Amino acid sequence: MTLTTFVLRRVGRGVLTVWFAVTVTFLLLRLLPGDPTLAIQSPNMTEAQRAALLEQYQLDQPLGVQYIVYLGELLQGNLGVSFTQSIPVIDVLLARLPWTLLLAGGALGLTVIIGIPLGVLAASRAGGTFDRLVQMVGVTAQSLFIPSVGVFLLFVFGLWLGWFPIGGAYDRGIYGTAWYGNVLYHAVLPCLSLVLIQLGSYVLTMRATLLDALGEDYCTLARANGLPYRRVLWKHALRNALLPATTLIGLQLGTLVGGAVLTETVFAYPGLGRGIYEAVIQLDFPVLQGSFLLLAVTVVVANMVTDIIYGFLDPRVKTS
Repeated sequence: MTLTTFVLRRVGRGVLTVWFAVTVTFLLLRLLPGDPTLAIQSPNMTEAQRAALLEQYQLDQPLGVQYIVYLGELLQGNLGVSFTQSIPVIDVLLARLPWTLLLAGGALGLTVIIGIPLGVLAASRAGGTFDRLVQMVGVTAQSLFIPSVGVFLLFVFGLWLGWFPIGGAYDRGIYGTAWYGNVLYHAVLPCLSLVLIQLGSYVLTMRATLLDALGEDYCTLARANGLPYRRVLWKHALRNALLPATTLIGLQLGTLVGGAVLTETVFAYPGLGRGIYEAVIQLDFPVLQGSFLLLAVTVVVANMVTDIIYGFLDPRVKTS
């Protein structure tokens, strides 16, 4: 299989995955209990007003018609209008997206920067006290529940010690350079929650793959030829051990996105996650559909890019 065919197949699977996610989201939202028109107008509105609203948002049409209309608008780049805010969904998403990117991007970067070196150090000291300690912390981190971690950090470092804010993305009345520092200050606890949840996977994966690589024949031969252990570790084994870690970044992105939704809710952080929570409460279908579509596309594209990079680095993947 050529690289072009490999890439085209991955792109085709990605498009089908996004379509499936869009369809499932559309159907699940219509199964939710409650009347979305009550979130748009007062519960005291007349039946005529309610019927007009249903007609305006095409909620009075059969489910199949609603689905076809939705897909048609989606293909034209129209995500609809928010039920509760009466503004285009794309504007709602663009207002919240930067906060989620800051949170998720910062957490991913910190996790990779901390997790991979920790895994390498644990592998280089396999069987020692440091290795056992790292494994214990890694396994514990994998078993943590995101909201529990968030609430714990919120209580200890926000309420009890008072070191960090307990909610929001910044303080009002701060401008200029100080504003950026204030934004980072507010992002510490939410970001730390996501890092703690993901760190175990990176550490344990890096440790295991590096130990496997060190046991390969080429590493044994390199050491038999007199190369120092550190050189074999860092120059020969680490390069191959990084391939599974690259895959893990793409696979963990879905977990990171889901974690961001829960974390933003716990810390009242104004990102997409908090927006999804508010849209669920208000039955704002267009915002929910747009948010889930954006998240699905993000995860699919990240996994697709990871697959392509992996296939480029390891030609065996393209022929499997």
